[in-house]
Amino acid sequence: MPDSIAILDYGSQYSQLIARRVREAHVYCELFPWDTPAEHVLALQPKGYILSGGPNSVYDAGAPTLPHYVLDSGLPILGLCYGMQLLAHTLGGRVAASAQREYGPAQLEITNFKPPISNLESPLSVWMSHADRIEQLPPGFETLARSDNSPIAAMGEAKRRYFGLQFHPEVKHTPHGAGILRNFVVEACGAKPEWTPGSIVAGAVEKIQAQVGSGRAIAGVSGGVDSSVAAALVHRAIGDQLTCVFVDTGLLRQDEPEEVVETFRRTLGARLIAVNAAEEFLDALAGVTDPEFKRKIIGEKFIQVFKREALKLQTSNSQSQISNYQSPITHCGYLVQGTIYPDVVESRGPERRAAAKIKTHHNVGGLPADLGFELVEPLRYLFKDEVREVGLELGLAESLVWRQPFPGPGLAVRCLGEVTWERLERLRAADAILLAELGAANLLRGDTAQAFAVLLPVRSVGVMGDGRTYHETIAIRAVTTDDFMTADFARLPYDVLARVSSRIVNEVQAINRVVYDISSKPPATIEWE
Repeated sequence: MPDSIAILDYGSQYSQLIARRVREAHVYCELFPWDTPAEHVLALQPKGYILSGGPNSVYDAGAPTLPHYVLDSGLPILGLCYGMQLLAHTLGGRVAASAQREYGPAQLEITNFKPPISNLESPLSVWMSHADRIEQLPPGFETLARSDNSPIAAMGEAKRRYFGLQFHPEVKHTPHGAGILRNFVVEACGAKPEWTPGSIVAGAVEKIQAQVGSGRAIAGVSGGVDSSVAAALVHRAIGDQLTCVFVDTGLLRQDEPEEVVETFRRTLGARLIAVNAAEEFLDALAGVTDPEFKRKIIGEKFIQVFKREALKLQTSNSQSQISNYQSPITHCGYLVQGTIYPDVVESRGPERRAAAKIKTHHNVGGLPADLGFELVEPLRYLFKDEVREVGLELGLAESLVWRQPFPGPGLAVRCLGEVTWERLERLRAADAILLAELGAANLLRGDTAQAFAVLLPVRSVGVMGDGRTYHETIAIRAVTTDDFMTADFARLPYDVLARVSSRIVNEVQAINRVVYDISSKPPATIEWE
């Protein structure tokens, strides 16, 4: 097991970012709700603890507390925002409401150059988000930094290696924040920075082999990054014991079905069953325009098709290999899923489950438990950037690893209104032109995190040649984002937009207008449906 850090989540909107920054320092960490049973956290054998921020005051009735096992461990502790206030309050300091709340950018004056801010210059730009502040330090602590509104903006007790920061080092608005977190986990905690793509692959292969043994596994692949990397990892571990099932829904991007088959059969050498179910999906979607109904229909149909193919595979394995394997689990008893760490974190806790539903999750819902499979989830503790790094480590093509994010229901939720084959082909062609032009301009990596075309059920008058047209509209969506929780529209060059528009209108049938979506998230979402 690699050296690790335990992060206790007190409800901060930035908690996942803390974990990502620690992982970027090549140190493994896991995020736990603050009231997780001690034995679950201690099983990680952490080298130290980070206490996240949160919306509470330490004096609120029922406010989250600091578990006894954290202090009893004798390990280093770093409290952030609420985590700092909680640490101070628990150890005998005094926390009080600030006369002036402090939200947004602030300048920090370092008054004591000690860990974890010992190697930084003063003043330091940071991001604040708090209403309470430390009024009196706990015994043995000293002030490390202050801001205009926080006389104790950072504190430390070197002997026990306890530290607190009133600001948020995990957000990009604190330029040196990643270095501060690295100082804590590597220097103060002594964690070895050994969490690398190579070590991730080696560890995952060992776990998969231990779990599956001589059994057989099935993986549903879509051509997306997560399912592809998950299947590649399992194939690295168990080879031909894995069979991949690709369901062509008819809702994929241009040439995508062929690319998926090529990747899995030739590049990976994995066994692949390709199922063309386009007609089934289109028949089920006929006349449907409501986006939630589309998602429900596609999710249910996918499960039906996948279940049908999985049962065929189980039956054929049972008939052909019953003499070789006595346990039922060997008859394709394992299901590979591309679950990643944000999926796990965001599904925790009643406060998350109670959040307002904006729309059904982009990815097709989980398969029913009665399929009789044991889950294999090799990416369960990886963030998306780590998934991409693992994909490259496994030798997957960059074009696959850096493929544009794509919703589980596919083009059905980018084809607003009724989904027909003709409208899908129109959308596919427009989307291919957009991606080709952005690729030629080197705009598909870096700042532009996602770009795609949307077909609108809106007709407008146009002129082509000497004739009047009355055709549909294509909207272009391109965004910049770090985490997809918030996003802004990409400032694409006008000349690139002009080429995209000209090509779409001239090359795609029944389109005579192209518009550019300049809304941010929030208030809009990235996908239109």
